[in-house]
Amino acid sequence: MVQNKFIWEHSKRYNDFPSYFKKVFSERVQKVSVDAGFTCPNRDGSKGVGGCTYCNNNSFKPSYCNLDIPVIEQVQQGINFFEKKYDSMRFLAYFQAYTGTYAPVKELKRLYDEALNHPKVIGLVISTRPDCISDELLDYLTDLKKRVYVMVEFGIESHLDRTLKIINRCHTFNDSVNALMQTSLRGINNCAHLILGLPGESRQDWLEQAVTISRLPVKNLKLHQLQIHKGTVMEKQFLQNPEPFHIFSADEYTDLAINYLELLNPEIIVERFVSQSPKDMLIAPKWGLKNFEIVAKIEKRLLERDTWQGRLFVS
Repeated sequence: MVQNKFIWEHSKRYNDFPSYFKKVFSERVQKVSVDAGFTCPNRDGSKGVGGCTYCNNNSFKPSYCNLDIPVIEQVQQGINFFEKKYDSMRFLAYFQAYTGTYAPVKELKRLYDEALNHPKVIGLVISTRPDCISDELLDYLTDLKKRVYVMVEFGIESHLDRTLKIINRCHTFNDSVNALMQTSLRGINNCAHLILGLPGESRQDWLEQAVTISRLPVKNLKLHQLQIHKGTVMEKQFLQNPEPFHIFSADEYTDLAINYLELLNPEIIVERFVSQSPKDMLIAPKWGLKNFEIVAKIEKRLLERDTWQGRLFVS
């Protein structure tokens, strides 16, 4: 009975993001990435240097994101790209590169407003660190969400402080808990971003993470497999000593994702399972599969195992 009710409500065996988006918006909506020239506190010396060991922003930044181009022009170029595929769309400006709240609030307002001034932009998605939000910023976003869609995406990456130290995040998991609590209390949409496969972690750690995250006021969840990119500190670490790294096969990751889903609070919207980087930047893993092919494998395996998100969730 629980299974049938869940599948009837969500149309799939997990709480999928496209279905949620269709409920929120009456028309097709697409994110367009923006690079506003931010940096991070673990790059500029305020908390650390060198950035996260896994990070190469070029692995996910579209070609139209260019620091020499004003925000409004980046938005327009992104819109031009997507409008070739669809006749009628609206857009969310996605401040994706580095830490999207790492500036004085006055400057953030200017940049966000510049993107929102485009007549086809109906909201913001802001990617940031959990230690880079302030009461002043939260007050502004609380007011802004009354007029447009607002989502704050927090790079949490792991629930283990030892891992956060290893990957040079320079914040704690408690910072993440606080950020999720503060946005939730103010009714601001939030998203938790987590990486499965970080060095030194085990399968038990990843499944415990699902339990831990399920206890928090997380609205959306982005998961992806650890990817080792060229030009990162992690590339050097991996080439020197691959032993601490667990490089998943596509089938192994599929099974892990399903086990994770079974423990996950069914109210959490799953926005992403995997990430796909340009081939010329990727060291490992090299699956040779598109994102939608991995999602299809997960959905097929859920059906084969007759299981669903939250089947083992304990509130």
